[in-house]
Amino acid sequence: MNGGELKFSTDTLSFDTVFTSLGSATVGVKIFNPQNQKITIASVHLANGASSPFHLNVDGKAGDGTNIDVAAGDSIYVFATVKVDPTDVNSPFIIQDRLVANLNGNDFSIPVIAYGQNAHYIRDSVLETQTWKTDKPYVIFGYAFVDSLQTLTIPAGCRIYMHANARLFVGGTLNATGTKKDSIIFQGDRLDRSYYGFEGYPGEWGGIYFLEYSTDSYLEHVVLANCGNSAQNAAPAAVQVSPDAHLSHTIQLTMNKVVIQNSIGYGLLCFNGSVKATNCLINSCGASALALLQGGNYQMDNCTITTYGSNKINHNDNPVAAILNYYFYNQTQYYSAPLTARFHNCAITGSLDNEVFIDSLKDAAATVNLSSCLIKQDPTKIRPWVTQSGNLYALSDGTMDPLYTDISKFNYRPLSNSPLLKHGTPPAPIDDLDDVIRSSPTSIGCYDPH
Repeated sequence: MNGGELKFSTDTLSFDTVFTSLGSATVGVKIFNPQNQKITIASVHLANGASSPFHLNVDGKAGDGTNIDVAAGDSIYVFATVKVDPTDVNSPFIIQDRLVANLNGNDFSIPVIAYGQNAHYIRDSVLETQTWKTDKPYVIFGYAFVDSLQTLTIPAGCRIYMHANARLFVGGTLNATGTKKDSIIFQGDRLDRSYYGFEGYPGEWGGIYFLEYSTDSYLEHVVLANCGNSAQNAAPAAVQVSPDAHLSHTIQLTMNKVVIQNSIGYGLLCFNGSVKATNCLINSCGASALALLQGGNYQMDNCTITTYGSNKINHNDNPVAAILNYYFYNQTQYYSAPLTARFHNCAITGSLDNEVFIDSLKDAAATVNLSSCLIKQDPTKIRPWVTQSGNLYALSDGTMDPLYTDISKFNYRPLSNSPLLKHGTPPAPIDDLDDVIRSSPTSIGCYDPH
């Protein structure tokens, strides 16, 4: 057969941004035979040959393809990977080649394009006191450990990309202060979102683990997205706080305007810790979004803590919030410690009938106060020793539904007719998660649109 035609399933074989020295997911293209008879493709190769940063797999075989028979109306798959060599360029740069298929002496081709990005790489490292830069992203493999008595400062606008096996351990102090415009974002290092259908998936990386001797850590306008796997043999949690080892009982972790989102495990998991959270959104978690176990000292103000099931998150069993003065580490043995937990102007909601489980054992004292909150819960199922005042209770029949804007898009801002609006009470923070000055009376939860 002379002549003939080949068609490609796309006009460009394109990778999203790829970190230098990191490699990439595979992207693929089909080459079609539109003829009504069999053809033999003489070769499928890259125009730049061996010098190309791209590598092919043609019709199931690594490397270039030769003399490939394709039945009438059929097709073959071609997959490509890329390895981007570092340069001295800080901003993204373009790597290009062409995918060429030869049929009967005629070349048919499409561009192959990748965007490379340099980064600061951290792999299995102990960090002393330092301040990170914003000139390039940070990519963490394995562990990064802020050593005891050391401080890691992360400035506004810093981007941190975590490999699938990565977790940040804090033995000293983490100071991450962003702004609404330049939030500090922790996310997975797979930038080729087309591989994921342009969506974030829970469990792409581990989380942040505050050890027992960590103290005075502060997070503001920080986003932790698509995380919560058990990397580095830790519990599956976006943020974990260990028992407070300081006799002075200083606050281990203060969170202001922090978003924890799309965790495959817990959102905030604490074991006898000391945490203060204001204007925080903890949502869409495979386990409890908030688990305060084995006692501890907690203050939660104007936070939204919520999970609704989705095609990525199973929300059938674990309530959104679990608050206990004990923790069973096997079937018969447990740890217990005094518990003080105060929730004011918080929204604790989800798709289960009862989203709060509060319990205590007599081994240790327990004080839990819920005031001016909207809670998805049958109030008769809350322990009688829990102090309650001015709360609204959302029920499975739709009573007091919080009426969020769009839970499928993680938009938990209340609609104009939401019972969250103007049902909060003083004291309240000056502004909300969006940096909007709060109305008077204030609203329940992390948002106060008006």
